[in-house]
Amino acid sequence: MEIRRFKIGDEAALFRVFFSAIHGIASRDYTPDQIEAWAPSDLDPKLWVSRVRGIRPFVAEADGEIVGYADVQPSGYIDHFFVSGDHARQGIGSLLMRRIHQEAKLLGVDELTSQVSKTAEPFFVLHGFHVVERRFPICSGVTLQNALMRKTLKCET
Repeated sequence: MEIRRFKIGDEAALFRVFFSAIHGIASRDYTPDQIEAWAPSDLDPKLWVSRVRGIRPFVAEADGEIVGYADVQPSGYIDHFFVSGDHARQGIGSLLMRRIHQEAKLLGVDELTSQVSKTAEPFFVLHGFHVVERRFPICSGVTLQNALMRKTLKCET
């Protein structure tokens, strides 16, 4: 397993991870309408490319296949955190979370935040995050549920 920086050309594989994570894993906690609003099969590819290039995620590769990705912004905000539906519960998320923590330390960030799905919430709790606020964002006219979560990072001297 390798965790590396995003490269131009990764976009399509990252979309497959995003799509399979939501349609394959999150579908147990969200309705079909919510899943389609969150991860539409007809998402504009140009919009996706722009989005992924903007967040510059870390990419998890296993045997040359992209199996997950996650980012952390200079503010400490984690925008995307997804593991392929075909590779869930194999430690990939934990490796990505470890890499995010390393990057946060390099950035001098003292806390991490993210808007986390119901599906991912237990994973984030396991990694020391707590719920700050329950949210109900509207996506393509459909109400979803997520939680703003936060983790204060320890200062090391």
